Amino acid sequence: MTLRRFNTGLIVVLGLFVVSFGLRFVVDGAGAAAGFGIPDWPQGNAAGYFTVKGVRDLFCAAVIFILLALGQRRALAWVALAAAAIPFGDTIAVLSSGGSPAAAFGIHAATGVVVVVAALLLLREGRAAERG
Repeated sequence: MTLRRFNTGLIVVLGLFVVSFGLRFVVDGAGAAAGFGIPDWPQGNAAGYFTVKGVRDLFCAAVIFILLALGQRRALAWVALAAAAIPFGDTIAVLSSGGSPAAAFGIHAATGVVVVVAALLLLREGRAAERG
């Protein structure tokens, strides 16, 4: 298996996970929130933020798939590297909101690490192609 194929598969899987998170927050915000790691979520009208989060997740997934479809792999690598701030930010949000450290590190920080690795692999792929 080539590095390019591996990277493509990894990015597609990551993008599909983001789609699943986004759709879950749009369709079942309270259920999605329960698995996020923060114990107390907005209730009543404030629960509308679940849809906001879901739509933003879906937008992030669209960016991934658009850049991949256009063959903009180097741009995708830089976007993924920047987007790694999201799960690391989620880690901080969970920890600072009384959430479980297991969820903070086991879900969010681990996801951030995988996104950073995927971005670095994409950047490495570009350098390997330049060397020829």
